[in-house]
Amino acid sequence: MQAGFSFIDWFIFIAYLIILLFLASYLSNKNINSSREFFTAKNSFAALPVALSLLATAQSAATFLGAPEFSYRYDLTLLGYSITSLLAIYIVVKVLIPKLYEMKAISVYELLQERFGGNSRRDVGIMFLVGRLFASGARLYMAALALSMILFYDISLVHVSFSVILLTLGALIFTYFGGIKSIIISDILQIIVYLGAGIAVVIYLYLSLAMDFNQIFQTLSEAQKLKYIDFELGFTNEGKFNIFSLLTGYILLNIAAFGLDQDLAQRVLSCKDKKQAGFSLYGATLLSIPVSILFLSIGLLLFLYYQEHTISQKFAGESITIFMYYILNEMPNGLKGFVTIGAIAAALSSTNSVLGAMSSVAIEDIYKPYKIKHKNNIDETHFVKTAKTFVLIFAFLLSLMAILSFIIHSNSSIPLISFALGVMAYAYSGLLGVFASALFTNRGNSKLIPYALFIGFASVFCMQGYTFGLNIGFAWQLVIGTTLSFGVMQLGKK
Repeated sequence: MQAGFSFIDWFIFIAYLIILLFLASYLSNKNINSSREFFTAKNSFAALPVALSLLATAQSAATFLGAPEFSYRYDLTLLGYSITSLLAIYIVVKVLIPKLYEMKAISVYELLQERFGGNSRRDVGIMFLVGRLFASGARLYMAALALSMILFYDISLVHVSFSVILLTLGALIFTYFGGIKSIIISDILQIIVYLGAGIAVVIYLYLSLAMDFNQIFQTLSEAQKLKYIDFELGFTNEGKFNIFSLLTGYILLNIAAFGLDQDLAQRVLSCKDKKQAGFSLYGATLLSIPVSILFLSIGLLLFLYYQEHTISQKFAGESITIFMYYILNEMPNGLKGFVTIGAIAAALSSTNSVLGAMSSVAIEDIYKPYKIKHKNNIDETHFVKTAKTFVLIFAFLLSLMAILSFIIHSNSSIPLISFALGVMAYAYSGLLGVFASALFTNRGNSKLIPYALFIGFASVFCMQGYTFGLNIGFAWQLVIGTTLSFGVMQLGKK
């Protein structure tokens, strides 16, 4: 059994941190003069860098460890998620993106203000901020937990807190000093590191097996691990991806993630025009397919590697994925350091993204409308300074949420993390219902939005196993929640 980091692992880790500091210093910009420049880089990006940034942001430490776990336990049907997401992207590109670029929007929620008036963008913005605080705070906790296991070979409060702070600072330096331009460029480095780590693991695992490619293929086929489409209709929450759920609930999930969630939408709104924005979305989705294959391959190779061994996927009482077990117990020195910075790269991309997105919503959808309403002729530099202040505030709150998640989860049986990781998805059902009403009907008004958001959130929450014991698949929860939220919006006239 391995124990913590070796000298070469620490060397790789520290070298990576030094590179991050130099890159952050290089990308810092003290001459940002408007909130539009801070949040959208004055719409200066072409499709490719934004596509790579979207790809990096859509990954996370949970994905880094979770995709191999899925193929290790099941098969390749997770690929369907990336493939069917192209249908969702088509809808976002054809319906939503042209409207946002016509409005010259900084926040996706500006569309609701134009359609419904009142406090529409404020109410939806608050829902986004609350959901993102819980969801991204919990994701930060999960990444810090994994980092603490690898670096220190324990999950003490001190080491997990250190890991939380390290990850937060790593994300903060890009967001605070350079805005969205710094984030997008740094994401290109992160996705290179992330993919490099995945490729290195696949090569090492392949060379570790006493099997050639034909033997590997035959063994996996006999074990039914190469199935990539599941035609079995199922409504339970087993974590699988059948074709029926992929074409319903998971398409809704991708519409919400790429079109209605400011976390990813902010990058799309940084493109030069709607055509480049569309290309960036299609590019990120197409690139996600080989990335999924890469990390699913790790799980398949681990399945073969551990066929002859009985293992317990536990660490200090915590359940861990098969990939984490391999990193902690089998991975050689040097490769462990490289894989660690790969996991950090995934965590940084998702964290710097959410800091920028939360700040943009706080400024553009809540603070700026209020400030302009009560005072005219406010200099744009005021909003830039306030945006940076909000970045610091949200960095603190996300870190606090991550540490609180660790403390609560360590001392109770409450499934806080399962809830927190899904909070943003619970918010999606309300967002989908409200946006569907805005885009496809003439009904609904600003007074109904809070109720529609609440019904969408509450309905999905009530369908969780830890509330009323129901066993309904997540995709179907999203379909039901979206339908109910949409129904509430249809109760009122424009």
